[in-house]
Amino acid sequence: MGFFVAAACGYMAGLIGTSSSPISGIGILGIIVSSIVVLALGDYANLFATSEGTLFATAFAIFITSVITSIAAISNDNLQDLKTGLLVGATPWKQQVALLIGCIAGAVAIAPVLNLLFEAYGFPGAFPREGMDESQALSAPQATLMTTIARGIFSSNMDWSFIFYGVIFGVIIIIIDVLLKKNTKKYSLPPLAVGMGIYLPPELEMPLVFGAVIAYLIHAYLKKRAAVRSPQDIEGDVENCNRHGVLFASGLIVGESLMGVIMAAIIVISVTSGGDESPLRMVDASFGGTAEWLGLVVNILLMIEFARRVITAKK
Repeated sequence: MGFFVAAACGYMAGLIGTSSSPISGIGILGIIVSSIVVLALGDYANLFATSEGTLFATAFAIFITSVITSIAAISNDNLQDLKTGLLVGATPWKQQVALLIGCIAGAVAIAPVLNLLFEAYGFPGAFPREGMDESQALSAPQATLMTTIARGIFSSNMDWSFIFYGVIFGVIIIIIDVLLKKNTKKYSLPPLAVGMGIYLPPELEMPLVFGAVIAYLIHAYLKKRAAVRSPQDIEGDVENCNRHGVLFASGLIVGESLMGVIMAAIIVISVTSGGDESPLRMVDASFGGTAEWLGLVVNILLMIEFARRVITAKK
């Protein structure tokens, strides 16, 4: 199965890029197939006679899915890099050496970082210590979805009708998207965005919505301005400004991720040395409401600064 997954994801990465490669769908397909195979083998070996056996089967199916998903991710990344290298004239064997080093470095770094985040925040339904704040747990919606599917299959309580409804709904969305693109040339209904809106929690959805609205408004303004100041190269003018926005947004994403890991390390060090889970706390819990408003103000200021940098970018 890994061979077919690698071929499919690699083809999609080379065709339309990694951002549109269906790795989430591959993961869901992987957990369903893996669970069905483990279920058949487990029934033959009487594995589900005990609760421990069921837990083992669930963990084993998730492990298989993690391998399949890793294959898909590596295929996406490698094929995208090789295609880019072809376009810029890079040496293939040097690229392959760098990609192998990257795979090894990623495998070495991911497990400790994930364990660090688990020790600091925990995941829904799984916490390393008693009394941890459940509201601070990392939501991990995709992992939760795959665990739910595996448990449903092994417990024989899986409501397959929801999967069939999802397939039908997805087909309808794709048809609507194709018709909109064909008839309007301006509007669309991306199936990926609809799917994300269905299963992502609200705290993750809303930043995406605000970001999409801001991007749309800025892009509309840039096109209107480019028609006046660069009528011979409208797309080039807009693309140059967009590059500044992409760099700014990428910096925010990477910075937030790094700060999350750094904060997790500080929390784990504090807890293991006998301290509490809020080593940098300067105020008590009553300040929570004010902190949320301050966070909103900071986000608004960041949006304003983002828009300013994109709009004022030189040609």
